[in-house]
Amino acid sequence: MNCGVCTATCPLGIDLLPRRLFRYVLLGLDGRVRDEEEAVFSCLLCRACEESCPGGVHITENVRLLRRHLLEEAR
Repeated sequence: MNCGVCTATCPLGIDLLPRRLFRYVLLGLDGRVRDEEEAVFSCLLCRACEESCPGGVHITENVRLLRRHLLEEAR
């Protein structure tokens, strides 16, 4: 899905999450994901994006997995 409803409903107005960020992951662009670390950790995990997602994407779970990956990679 690439509709953008999730971005429109983000209370922080984080343009990157989740649409572009997940595209980076799917394409294996680890450097781009690391460049957006601040946005990943700024997410409130409030699920507003999930509630509005017509595709039923588990956005919050994916953000949590990305956080874990970034923290483990930093070790």
